[in-house]
Amino acid sequence: MVSTPAYDPPLPASETAPAVPARHTGTIVAGCLAVCLAQIGLVLPAAINGEMQRALQTSGAELTWISDAFLVPAAILALSFGVVGDRYGRKKLVVGAALLAAVGYLVSATSATAAQLITGQAISGIGAAALFPASLAMITAITTTPAARARGLASWTAALSLGAFIAPLMSGGIVEHAPFQWAFGVTGVLAVITAVAAWLLGTESSAPEGRSLDWPGQITVAVAMLALLYGIIQGPSDGWGSAPVVASFVTFAVFIAAFIVVENRSAAPMLRLSLFRIPAFAASAAMAVIGMLGFLGGAYDLSIRLGVIQHRSPFEAAIPVMIIQACTPFIWPLLVRLLHRVGPGPMLVIGFLAMASGQLWLRALPIDDTALPPMLGPLILNGVGFGLVVAAITAAAVNVVPQNLTGMAAATTSLVRDLGQTLGPAVVGAVALGMAASRLTGSLADAGLTPKEHGIASAILDGGGPIALHSVDLGPLSAKLAPYTTDALAHGYNNGLVLTAAACVTAAVIAAVFIGFRPSGTAPAEAERSAA
Repeated sequence: MVSTPAYDPPLPASETAPAVPARHTGTIVAGCLAVCLAQIGLVLPAAINGEMQRALQTSGAELTWISDAFLVPAAILALSFGVVGDRYGRKKLVVGAALLAAVGYLVSATSATAAQLITGQAISGIGAAALFPASLAMITAITTTPAARARGLASWTAALSLGAFIAPLMSGGIVEHAPFQWAFGVTGVLAVITAVAAWLLGTESSAPEGRSLDWPGQITVAVAMLALLYGIIQGPSDGWGSAPVVASFVTFAVFIAAFIVVENRSAAPMLRLSLFRIPAFAASAAMAVIGMLGFLGGAYDLSIRLGVIQHRSPFEAAIPVMIIQACTPFIWPLLVRLLHRVGPGPMLVIGFLAMASGQLWLRALPIDDTALPPMLGPLILNGVGFGLVVAAITAAAVNVVPQNLTGMAAATTSLVRDLGQTLGPAVVGAVALGMAASRLTGSLADAGLTPKEHGIASAILDGGGPIALHSVDLGPLSAKLAPYTTDALAHGYNNGLVLTAAACVTAAVIAAVFIGFRPSGTAPAEAERSAA
């Protein structure tokens, strides 16, 4: 669950910031704090999904929205915030974004309902959407030599990985001894500290030349993605043929068509659609969406298995997530060498297949087995596979486009990768909950319930779904229902892992066919001819 910004900063030659060596360290510290904060917010719910569900008695759809409310703005607003930072100043944007994130975490920290928590997550997600590109641009603006740039980017990447690692440890450890709202409250304090550090330590920079906001493109893609996610998430509970769900899919089709039209006509599009005329680049984009759906969908499935189905404590649920996240920074030096020597194609194929194998292995573990050692193999396969993929996926795209389009290619790849990560929990939740509800509806008739008990269980199932029925305290009736709800949820989410593994295998096939196994990918000259 590591995110990277859908933005490629301009070269330092166009920067308006003076080179002030005495402030370089402070600016790098401020940028690293900002990206660490953003990544903490992205990973934060993973270890405490079960605790949030039990405290707020959320439905399965509401639990999915809690994660996706943060992911959606982080995915669809990062490109536009990159432009805002270039035009009006990266330091000011980081300070404002951190304060906005703090407001969101305050809303979440005081939440007593799922709706308030979702609102807080959405506000924090908007802040994170600005922090990802602005923090990176702050650092690149003051690192004007290759050595300084390398140190700055390495520090930024390490801070991002650190955020992904400490988020489940922090949230799980806090919620082990306090209500889940405290995890959001502590993150809000970190957001305020980040804003103060950026204001005091950061160097202001901007690069407004040639940068303009693409409001028509931003609005149409935002409406399209929100409509798509609404339909996918609400489909299992509202019914796939219900008017709101059907209307959401129609809205998605209309606005995605409008997005294509306005981007083709825009003088400064946020997404350059002509890149998709290069077959290998189009394949890289498809691979990013499908593969990241597979990865984050699998991670979300794991969090539901640990926290909701098995009722593990928050800290116990955090440890498997931490193991996955720890793999990438641990093997990062090896990944850099592999990228240089063997190229992105083999890394992508092996990485996606490793994730698929890990997810199917996890599916084979008995749902009542809560020991950590049997999970280590699947967890490490997922973590190493993701490390291979995240290191190679942008290189696969930029290697097949002309040199002057590599910045846009990197930005586009980040955008579609974040889109895939956003769709992961939504698609897995929809499939798993639909299957679980169907299985549970049939099994309730064989549960030996009295008519009154059957009526109570059916009412809860209809109103809140399988997760609500599994988690609600109904006294002796809960004990009677537990084997059936556990079986139904295990059935649904195990099939969710089949779906995510299939997505990873599909991405591996795309990588093998279109990226190939050449050591350095497609040569620039070939890319130039393809573009022509």
